[in-house]
Amino acid sequence: MYATAPEDHDSLVIVPTYNEVQNLECLVQAVLDQDTTTPFTLLIIDDNSPDGTGELADLLAAERPERLAVLHRARKLGLGTAYIAGFRYALQHGYTHVFEMDADFSHDPSTLPLLRSALEDADLVVGSRYVRGGSARGWSIPRRALSQLGSFYAGSILGVPVRDLTGGFKGYRANVLANINLGAIKSSGYAFQIEMTYYAFAHGFRIMELPICFGPRAAGNSKMGFSIVLEALLAVWRLRLTAHP
Repeated sequence: MYATAPEDHDSLVIVPTYNEVQNLECLVQAVLDQDTTTPFTLLIIDDNSPDGTGELADLLAAERPERLAVLHRARKLGLGTAYIAGFRYALQHGYTHVFEMDADFSHDPSTLPLLRSALEDADLVVGSRYVRGGSARGWSIPRRALSQLGSFYAGSILGVPVRDLTGGFKGYRANVLANINLGAIKSSGYAFQIEMTYYAFAHGFRIMELPICFGPRAAGNSKMGFSIVLEALLAVWRLRLTAHP
């Protein structure tokens, strides 16, 4: 269930969590402390983390109810479904700018104002590791090559001219989310990011890539696994052969 919805209805940052208790308090503070004319509000979506992430989120929301809300889900249901729930929340509560980011500080909260500014000239802004000025700090050459190859593979098959299709640091204008059939999104993991960008492109929305530095996880364990990579490889062909925007 949700905590009381924050009152500001401009920019919502959605952060799915599973076992992120070590990172959460610092992340919340970093997002809410961004020095902007219109403050960001935050929605934490926790999948019943056994480490107490959800309980900590509730305590933080009780301290800042005007800026922070929490959605609790009964079990681990995947990144994609968490974001879909967050998008529906954003549309229901009238937010005009909606952002995705990870909970582990691999995405720098200080980049959020840049993403929002870029939405003045675009409908979807992708925080990109693979345009000029972007980087993935601490990655080995094979890992970077594999990630870039995956984005190239997906973009080539789908005809989407975006260099970082698997990136998860993004900003949407709300009309993009309102025009995509969220109920038709089938993917989780990296494939979810590919699918959302594909549908935005297919609908004719303006997409911009903003260079970012993708950093190493601050604490905790990565959720990355072979099944997530396999899902992305297969989802590209499912979209190519069966998707109807």
